[in-house]
Amino acid sequence: MRVIVTSPHPDRKRLADRKRLANRKRLGGLAIAASFGAILAIPAVASAAEPRPTDIAATGKQAVPRYASLKPSRANLRSGPGIEYPTVWVYHREGLPLEIIKEFEGWRQVRDADGASGWVLQSFLSGRRTALIEPWQAKPGVAPPQISLLADDSDKSRLVASVEAGVIANVLSCDGKWCWVSVDKYKGYVQQKKLWGVYEAEILK
Repeated sequence: MRVIVTSPHPDRKRLADRKRLANRKRLGGLAIAASFGAILAIPAVASAAEPRPTDIAATGKQAVPRYASLKPSRANLRSGPGIEYPTVWVYHREGLPLEIIKEFEGWRQVRDADGASGWVLQSFLSGRRTALIEPWQAKPGVAPPQISLLADDSDKSRLVASVEAGVIANVLSCDGKWCWVSVDKYKGYVQQKKLWGVYEAEILK
């Protein structure tokens, strides 16, 4: 059976929006944008000093950088580690993989698959590993290509399901080349290099 799993509310076309936002912020203002269900909310600009986050990679805590996933279906991405900092983006995608790149008290600076970064509350993040399947293949205005979930870790193995580029997969395990993932009720193998949310050659059990 050939099953096609589609991607709900994909976060696409955001990179250009983020660049325009950065330019406007340098001029002292903030832009408001909406794209594919993601809404840009603008509170008052805070006058707080720039934070000096601590990279805790060598402190015995969890390593930085590392991947996590978004717990709620809605989360504010802020320009700094505190509620006084303006919201620069709102994520509307539960389970979205994010890369933690810095830590500051109860806040985490994260980077998404588009390369945009900001701060979210630690409580909004989960250690559950997820990944986007070939998000770079999802183009605005173009039907996304289909990616195969396979029954075994071989290009010649049986097709389990076809999923759209950009869907979120739960990562069950990875051996450095292939990952065993689930999308909706389907489970299968996909090459590790096709996932955003897992490091190259990373082993997950």
